[in-house]
Amino acid sequence: MSRVVMLVIGTLLGAFVLFNFVLPMLGVLLKVALIIGAIGLVLFIAVNVIGKSSSSR
Repeated sequence: MSRVVMLVIGTLLGAFVLFNFVLPMLGVLLKVALIIGAIGLVLFIAVNVIGKSSSSR
């Protein structure tokens, strides 16, 4: 009986940790990755535009 109780408590604690710590952390990491990717894309486009305009002179 105590094994079943400990299994239920462990499952509930695991779900608590998953939904309160791991998933929000993954959401924040995804937002940071998207922001870094957007900044990288803007820099890539800027360097290409500046490079093409200076090489055509």
